[in-house]
Amino acid sequence: MILKLILIILTSLLGYFLGDKLFLTRIASLSGLGCGAILGLAIILLERKIEKMTAWVILGGVFGLVLGLFIANLFTFIFLTYSPQPPEAVVDMSLLTNAIFGYLGLTTGMKKVKELDLSRFKIFSKVTAYSPKENYKILDTSVIIDGRIFDICETGFIEGTLVIPQFVLQELMRIADSSDPLRKTRGRRGLDILKKIQKQTDLDLIISDQDFPKIKEVDHKLVALAQKMGGIIVTNDVNLNEIAGIQGITVFNINQLASALRPIVLPGEIINVSVQKEGKEYGQGIAYLDDGTMVVIKDGKKIIGRNAEVAVTSVLQTTAGRMIFAKEKEDSHPQNVHRLK
Repeated sequence: MILKLILIILTSLLGYFLGDKLFLTRIASLSGLGCGAILGLAIILLERKIEKMTAWVILGGVFGLVLGLFIANLFTFIFLTYSPQPPEAVVDMSLLTNAIFGYLGLTTGMKKVKELDLSRFKIFSKVTAYSPKENYKILDTSVIIDGRIFDICETGFIEGTLVIPQFVLQELMRIADSSDPLRKTRGRRGLDILKKIQKQTDLDLIISDQDFPKIKEVDHKLVALAQKMGGIIVTNDVNLNEIAGIQGITVFNINQLASALRPIVLPGEIINVSVQKEGKEYGQGIAYLDDGTMVVIKDGKKIIGRNAEVAVTSVLQTTAGRMIFAKEKEDSHPQNVHRLK
């Protein structure tokens, strides 16, 4: 934000001094100031527009622009060679042909680059030529920010090639640049996780420039990419899980994996827990297992702040997770611990 403000100030001052030098009037200086400010705003808007483009669209636009300007100047040179014109007409004609062919080259390059089959070129084949044998795992924003995907990759439970879509990477960058401190922290954490996966695991990680301009929602873009690549979506997002499932896309949900890996606790088993707080019902105490499972202890209020052995009475599985109900073991001898505040 500060850099954008500095840019507007600089372009405004530049416009002011140019107006003063060229026309030597107060009105011209003020007009130059206004034009400079408008120029600064236009540059900022252009920057935001470019941020939404993929690298290939920008590259195609640059190539098309250069080719268009080359054709314009070649056309002008040939025309003037066989039909000499006055100097004023030469300048006007040159500006006109450069504007026309430059614009046509820019717009055509940006549109037609999406139709190129870059997989023919060996340097691009890894990113653009999709093979079912590669076993692609497409990561979404939520699972990257969560961070557990790195630990899973490090243990070797995920195989194949990890794919980070360009639109997911852009979403991460927007979150990392957010003015909200919490969102900024989450975004930067996600970018750090990607760096760790790239440097500290044996898995291949590629950035896919494949985009779907007609699709606005990131979740639907991920589904379209998975269909095109024949890949598997890795996510924590329940909505994306359902959307992909409806369309026949295989989904790895990290939360479901964590839930499946929780140790099984049966009624009658004895577990050792630290009772942390009072429950909703009268006299209850609340504790948590290492995996975050809540343990509701009957008459556990009296042992809050202590370690105690409790006997499991029942286990309840809900959509939000698992809850264990227990009561204090009759011959338990609690040990004092620091009371949680």
